[in-house]
Amino acid sequence: MAITRVNARRLTGTLALVLASAAALAGCGAAKVDTAGGSSPAGSASAAAGSAAACGTVNIAVNPWVGYQADAAVVAYLAKNKLGCTVVKKDLKEEVSWQGFETGQVDAVLENWGHDDLKKTYITDKKVAVEAGPMGAMGIIGWYVPQWMADKYPDITDYKNLNKYASIFKTSESGGVGQLLDGDPSYVTNDAALVKNLNLNYKVVVGGSEAALIKSLQTATDQKKPLLFYFYEPQFALSKLKIARVSLPPYTAGCDAVPAKIACDYPPYVLDKVVSTKFANSGSRAYQLIKNYRLTNDQQNLIASYIAEQNMSDDEAAKKWVDANPDVWKSWLPTG
Repeated sequence: MAITRVNARRLTGTLALVLASAAALAGCGAAKVDTAGGSSPAGSASAAAGSAAACGTVNIAVNPWVGYQADAAVVAYLAKNKLGCTVVKKDLKEEVSWQGFETGQVDAVLENWGHDDLKKTYITDKKVAVEAGPMGAMGIIGWYVPQWMADKYPDITDYKNLNKYASIFKTSESGGVGQLLDGDPSYVTNDAALVKNLNLNYKVVVGGSEAALIKSLQTATDQKKPLLFYFYEPQFALSKLKIARVSLPPYTAGCDAVPAKIACDYPPYVLDKVVSTKFANSGSRAYQLIKNYRLTNDQQNLIASYIAEQNMSDDEAAKKWVDANPDVWKSWLPTG
């Protein structure tokens, strides 16, 4: 997930499903924009030919976390089954997705976490992309420990005391200092700069994926193992895995302007959508759907839980949510 810009649960019998789903998503993310992605089924057989023609094909980037997968599942389901579109979903890392606006391979990013640098490049300078409004959810990113650690060591949630506890966070990967665990290597974080600029005796270790991060948190919770980690909301896993946030120096406007000098907490993010300029001007009914689409944190978490915990396919999860919530999504469809 993106920063500088950038975003707990006891997964008992369902943990394998969570990890399998999230790992599958993360594993696809390394694909390049000009080759990645698989086609989802085209418009349903019942869709009118005229609607399909008016909508055409929409190429949706899918970034490597289950919450985004939930966004794409719902938008794709509605585009196919209500508008008669052909939908192609492409599993891509965040920054690679933006390259697709210029090459014509990507029409929409459904959940953007800031990326002011990319907005400048592709929206302001190259003018190959445009903003498409907020997607409804609020993004929260920070450092956390399992709740049991905050209960046992009440002062551990103040960053000023982290050096005092560095020894208990040591791992084979962090060497002689404490470990700060990050997630997918494509997530752009401020963590290395924070560790350096706050003079913390820690090393950032990349866990490999969202699934690996959740598994580490599950283990730390169940086995009472120390863990300091980067995490974010929306996040379906937080309904069961309880965590406590570590307070970093408060965020103020501009404190993250120079990445190498960052020494402040992450700000809250108003997550938004970005689409290619060509797509926005195409007249596609799918553009109106994407522009109107909104999901709250709770709504996204519910859909993500269908995918990760109940092992539903994207279409199954989307259908379940769509069938239960017509009052939410009907206003997203284009009129006329």
